[in-house]
Amino acid sequence: MREGVIVALPVALFISALAFPFFIRHLRIRQYGQQIREDGPANHTAKAGTVTMGGVVFVVVTIIVCLTVEGFSPMILAALFLLFGCGLIGFTDDYLKVVRKQSLGLKARSKLAGEIAVALFFVAILVMIGHYSSEIWVPLFNIEVDFGFLYPLLVIFLVIASTNAVNLTDGVDGLAAGTSIIALAAYACIAFSIGAGSLILFDAALIGALAGFLIYNRYPARVFMGDTGSLALGGSFAALAVLTKTELLLAIIGGVFVIETLAVMAQVLSFRLTGHRILRMAPLHHHYELKGWSEWRVVIVFWGIAVLMALGGVLIFNFRLA
Repeated sequence: MREGVIVALPVALFISALAFPFFIRHLRIRQYGQQIREDGPANHTAKAGTVTMGGVVFVVVTIIVCLTVEGFSPMILAALFLLFGCGLIGFTDDYLKVVRKQSLGLKARSKLAGEIAVALFFVAILVMIGHYSSEIWVPLFNIEVDFGFLYPLLVIFLVIASTNAVNLTDGVDGLAAGTSIIALAAYACIAFSIGAGSLILFDAALIGALAGFLIYNRYPARVFMGDTGSLALGGSFAALAVLTKTELLLAIIGGVFVIETLAVMAQVLSFRLTGHRILRMAPLHHHYELKGWSEWRVVIVFWGIAVLMALGGVLIFNFRLA
């Protein structure tokens, strides 16, 4: 297992970095480009037509590396199921956008129904592999609460919240990918602390595949992850949180995703109640863009916050073990 983990990251990175030029070239020929929202920042109009659905590559690479190194172990299959299941919903959304040449894809209720179905199948997998537990650890208070029959609802919430949070964060070149790598590294540390070798391997493979993607997604991006990537990553975080029994700690480890989501909610609530917006534009990264920040400045600052949140989450978890 140790050798497998050591090999997984560089192999996934190599395959991903090697595959993307061919992927980008192929989708450019087919004119499968990103449609840019009309109400977005003015400087984003230049991004129109950039190849999207990059998540296809790093999802496939992660699956191949994990199954090749680890085989069909229960924990790997559970994590890969949410990665693939949520990614498939995102791929359907991306494909509809590309075919219709507009920024709208799957209807919101269809996407929601798909995420609920995937989450319930994931719960069933947990039961089958003997990893189902309705007890929740509450960080900081260091107590456990039994959710009983309500636990599946929490899993559904985690899947929906995580996928949407990563999706909202994916609005600036390199932001979602880099932030995800940082959060995945934190979960690799947690998996190491509890001796979950399969999850360390999953983290390593996904980090490597994402790093290969980031080479082409950094500013100025040559490819976007699309909903395929953002939903797959959100599903992965939900899987890791459940499999490591750190469901509530995910809000700290993925703090940047939470902040972005809360900013959108605050913007909508403020406008509905007062008719005024508290941000120049939501999500939060667009607010700072409109204040004059460059994309790179936004990304570096948000990555810095992500590192602090991830470190905080790991320290809180280790305090539990002490």
